[in-house]
Amino acid sequence: MVVDKEAGWTSHDVVAKCRRIFGQRRAGHAGTLDPDATGVLLVGLGRFTRLLRFLSAMGKSYTGQVVLGVSTTTLDASGEVTGRFDMSGVGIEQARAAAAGLTGPLSQVPPMVSARKVGGRRLYQLARAGVEVERQPRPVVVERFEVRAGSEPGVLDIEVDCSSGTYVRVLAADLGAALGGGAHLRHLRRTKVGSFAASESHPLGELEAGHVLSPARALRDLEPLTVSDATAQSVSHGLALDRVTLRASGEGPFAVVDESGTLLAVYEKTETDRLVAACVLQSAG
Repeated sequence: MVVDKEAGWTSHDVVAKCRRIFGQRRAGHAGTLDPDATGVLLVGLGRFTRLLRFLSAMGKSYTGQVVLGVSTTTLDASGEVTGRFDMSGVGIEQARAAAAGLTGPLSQVPPMVSARKVGGRRLYQLARAGVEVERQPRPVVVERFEVRAGSEPGVLDIEVDCSSGTYVRVLAADLGAALGGGAHLRHLRRTKVGSFAASESHPLGELEAGHVLSPARALRDLEPLTVSDATAQSVSHGLALDRVTLRASGEGPFAVVDESGTLLAVYEKTETDRLVAACVLQSAG
């Protein structure tokens, strides 16, 4: 389902609430949102929770505000102030030029307040304990970083389209540094995950059975492969499939469906013409 997360909830809180609402023992989400952030959070239920890894890899879109002149420990408004800078002379064209320099393939160091794990522990858990550890830079792609003048002096409205794993708070801090000072992020909202937009999301208090998507609908962003009943039998056994016969021209993963549109499995490509099963939902016998 597509949840519109409210501020003040952790992604784990949302999952726990969905578990209770729908009476499911298993549940999970496809991509953490910070407690102060709002917007699109994809939640999976029951045995279909294992499909979430195919959704987590999809690109994401955000809106937010960058506050120039103030840096914080967390790179957002929840942290303690670590520096103040006079950036009153920064113009919108300067900001746009700096944002353009932060577009494309980038290398980001995960912030200590992130949910990424190092040595089996999440970074934010270590940060709360006063421990800072070395983090390896990770490649990300920022496809679009638009900057507009905000409604307050020294505040910029931003829109970002980026790859999974991109930290918008790091982009905000890097923008401040590129402009000769410091900055932090506030009012972050995730507006899209893949093709799932905020316009089709639902607040936790309004969730009901009709908001739960079918597995095939949930994987609508994957390239579909429709198979015959005979091939569906092979799929149910998790057997490899021939890429050429199925005319699978994309990079995958592939959502394998039967002629009625029911999702049978997810397959991935290999270095040969064979496709291999990554997740089988409709198993034989």
